[in-house]
Amino acid sequence: MILIVDDKPENIFSLRRILEINNFEVDSALSGEEALKKILKNSYALIILDVQMPGMDGFEVAENITGYSKSKDIPIIFLSAVNTDKRFITKGYASGGIDYITKPVDPDILILKVKTLHKLYEQTRELNEIQLALRAEIEFRKHAQSELRERVQELRSILESIPQIAFTAQSNGKIEFVNQHWFNYSDSEETFPETHPDDANISTQWNKTIANKTPLEMEIRIKKLNEDVYRCHLLRVMPVMEGTEIVKWVGTFTDIEEQKQAEKRKDEFLSIASHELKTPLTSIKAYMQLLERSFDAQSPGSGETGKYLERTLFQIDKLHSLIADLLDISKIESGKLKFNKKVFDFEPVIENTVDIIRQTNKDFNIIRRGSANVQIYGDDIRIEQVIINYLTNAIKYSPENKDVYIESHITNDGQLRVSVKDFGVGISAEKLDNIFKKFYRVEETSHRFQGLGIGLYICAEIIKRHNGFFGVESEEGKGSVFYFTVPVYKNPE
Repeated sequence: MILIVDDKPENIFSLRRILEINNFEVDSALSGEEALKKILKNSYALIILDVQMPGMDGFEVAENITGYSKSKDIPIIFLSAVNTDKRFITKGYASGGIDYITKPVDPDILILKVKTLHKLYEQTRELNEIQLALRAEIEFRKHAQSELRERVQELRSILESIPQIAFTAQSNGKIEFVNQHWFNYSDSEETFPETHPDDANISTQWNKTIANKTPLEMEIRIKKLNEDVYRCHLLRVMPVMEGTEIVKWVGTFTDIEEQKQAEKRKDEFLSIASHELKTPLTSIKAYMQLLERSFDAQSPGSGETGKYLERTLFQIDKLHSLIADLLDISKIESGKLKFNKKVFDFEPVIENTVDIIRQTNKDFNIIRRGSANVQIYGDDIRIEQVIINYLTNAIKYSPENKDVYIESHITNDGQLRVSVKDFGVGISAEKLDNIFKKFYRVEETSHRFQGLGIGLYICAEIIKRHNGFFGVESEEGKGSVFYFTVPVYKNPE
């Protein structure tokens, strides 16, 4: 908007018409005092100011305008009919004027000057806005850098205080900080500790991590510079994110040698104990069966004693199954779990398994859904073992609801999918990721239901050896669905 200041309305009218014809928005004031009040309230791109006005003349008005911080950058064109003397023009510039026009006004010259000064004002205003934005950005960056330095210093203090080997790296993978423990294993902060010749190369895995932008977790054996003994460490590297961008990596090497040795001793104990228990248990079961037959021959149709013998044999079968699971775990850990793989029809396997479970759990309603008349290349006994485990778990953890569904079908990508659904106690969401881990048991149900937490771990290993996939979907209090998929055999002919 342009402000015209003149004590004569007719002058204002003529100037307004010239400017409005050229699409300029115009405001006016009939005195210097009125002009100053409007300038304090409104924003103007240009002021056309008459020099000769009663009371406060144009020079005084200009001096006041340039004295206000709000209006000091507004360009002023002086307008005068008589004071064309050089000293008056000089006084006008000294008062803050940018240009000088004499009356009568030439419209073309006026418009040319107005357009030029109006454009200059807009450019100046835009530059000021950019300058303010840049200052704000600079202040923000200074503040952010200060906070970042504090966070980095805090992180480094933490990494120095922990017992693990620790380091940080830039987003491109270049190591920028290592704690003092690092130098017990490496003589350079740019070189990872030396690994055992049989273990994966850290640098190779590190480059893959940087390229894929994913966390890294691996077990490796490293040794101190002044020692020859390698100790097992867990290397874990996590990204530090700002929004969706990785700005830093933080990694640690945690010594887990004692833990690995403890697991090894435990596995050795389980292997020895299960082998030693299996032989006397087999003898006990045989004697109990002979006793049952002998008792039936001598006292056919006996009541209570027969029931006790039946229950004893049932508990012996459970103990035998538990020992078999322990043996399987020891074989899995040693890599000696045998698989007798062959091509077999899947449908008879699942039908036979369901029949066995129905006969031994007559109180439950085992409902079969779907069919899968396909062939599988694998160990049919091991696949049956998985299905039995899924079904017995469904029964065990469904004390109130007696319905269990087992479904089999072929997926769109040609996989056989088997799922077992119950309506039992269910599993909370935060526990689902651990349910297939060795010896893991859900705390909330461990005191109600017997077990060692090894059945699902064995199932997972069996399905892995068949190049399959396994999982669980569950909601606490509403039941669970355990499932697995294995590839369907395709005859090469």
